[in-house]
Amino acid sequence: MPSDPTRQRPGHGHGSTTLAAVNTAEIEAPIVGVTVYPDRARITRRGSTRLTAGEHRVRVAPLPLGLRRDSIRVGGRGAATVLGVDVTTWRQARSTDGQISGLEQRRRELADELAEVDDADAIEEQRGQFLARLAERAGGTYARALASGDAAPTDVAAFTDSVAGQLADSRGRRRGLARRRTDLAEELAVVERHLAAANGKREPDRLAAEVTVSVDADDAELDLELTYLVDGARWQPTYDLRLVDDTMTVTWFGLVSQDTGEDWPECELQLSTARPAAATAVPELSPWYLDRLRPAPPVPVPAAASFAGMPPPPAPGAAPAAAGGAARSGPPRPRMRENVAEVEQGITAATYRPARPVAVPADGSAHRATIAVLELPARLDHVTVPVRTAEAHLRATVRNTSAHTLLPGPAAVFHGADFVAATRLPIWAPGEETELALGVDDRLRVERKLSRRSETKATLGSTRRREVEYRISVANHTPRPATVEVRDQLPVSRDDGVLVRETTLVPPPAERTELGELTWRLRLGPGESGEIAMGFRVELAKGVELTGWRE
Repeated sequence: MPSDPTRQRPGHGHGSTTLAAVNTAEIEAPIVGVTVYPDRARITRRGSTRLTAGEHRVRVAPLPLGLRRDSIRVGGRGAATVLGVDVTTWRQARSTDGQISGLEQRRRELADELAEVDDADAIEEQRGQFLARLAERAGGTYARALASGDAAPTDVAAFTDSVAGQLADSRGRRRGLARRRTDLAEELAVVERHLAAANGKREPDRLAAEVTVSVDADDAELDLELTYLVDGARWQPTYDLRLVDDTMTVTWFGLVSQDTGEDWPECELQLSTARPAAATAVPELSPWYLDRLRPAPPVPVPAAASFAGMPPPPAPGAAPAAAGGAARSGPPRPRMRENVAEVEQGITAATYRPARPVAVPADGSAHRATIAVLELPARLDHVTVPVRTAEAHLRATVRNTSAHTLLPGPAAVFHGADFVAATRLPIWAPGEETELALGVDDRLRVERKLSRRSETKATLGSTRRREVEYRISVANHTPRPATVEVRDQLPVSRDDGVLVRETTLVPPPAERTELGELTWRLRLGPGESGEIAMGFRVELAKGVELTGWRE
């Protein structure tokens, strides 16, 4: 079917006089495919019809109000030519969505029932007031009748019992009405929440695509395919990272949500990493200026990175707790597998097709699909910063050996069966390494002690000196060899009157920076200990007062 998707004429609503001379047929074209991008989606609808020779308009409706009109494309098969596409507004008194119509009908019924309860309660209130006034007036009348002998005490008691019984019945009915009012109000609140979650589906107005075709033969069968872009849809990656021995299992999920105004049924769902909204122009250069350095206010030296705040990992070799009690007897059962998505690599983006269809309603809720499960090699070591805290943190360095470029997103980190951290992965390309903190390992004992301190007082024309030395010890109480990265630092002078000299660095650090940060790497066998000696001297010129000192 030849098509001309660029020919679009602005519609003026349903029933425009310019459409009267052309036969109009309405077909059902359900959603058969959705490609979700990080900030929008492309919808594909298909429908069939039979037409006679001549020119016809084929209407596909309803479509969401948020679709991009310039994105509509028409194709298909059949002995016909597409002459153009009009996008018109399909105005209706009520929403066409069956769920929304049912909820709105229920809301009206509940409002009517609440009004009836309020009316009944008002009647009972008036009945009670009438009985109270009747009893008050009758009290004086019966008192006079009793005094004159015109009424017997039994008559007074019967009247009193009758009024009291009617009052009790009225108050009981009011209590029942109050309970009924509470139940109706709670149900109405639930209906209102459902309607609020439906967002755009509550709007009765919709768009319609009216495709003008020229049919070449009588009784021709046409298969139309309509595609368009719509805002209000998105997907984002999330991850489970599970370390077992020296393997990191990365489970990559795609969370799909949308509030476009139309529900997506179970259909062919694809997740694309392409970004249609991103700028496609090549960046331009701007002038590169050099200027005089203007000193900025002093910036404090950044503290060494810490892995604090993570719960401890389980001991190596410890079996994860079995869910539901004791382990079952018999041969071990195979591990459950996960369906993963098929991937199609493009020039600048990848498209993932989940293994099973996923229905996504237009209520903004997230629906998860598994994209990939990757087994990546991990290298374990420990990191300690004893100048901050005497703890050793387990660290995993993981290389992406897969062909996938993992997108940035939140990740839950597990060590065996235990959750140890929530983190966020940056974009992770094939071949790149990333570091993950796995919590404090209490089986490595770390201690940092001040072993020597001396200070000379100033004499006439001389400098003052302050000298310290620290001993850092690390003991490996794990049943396996451990590599421990020890981080510490020397002070850095920011004034000519303050001079810092190293006196002891044993063993020499493996790395050092201009900011005085030092890194050692100790390799300790089971039960072994290692020690580091670090000393320095600070010399102060005459009249200089020292600030920033800490021990």
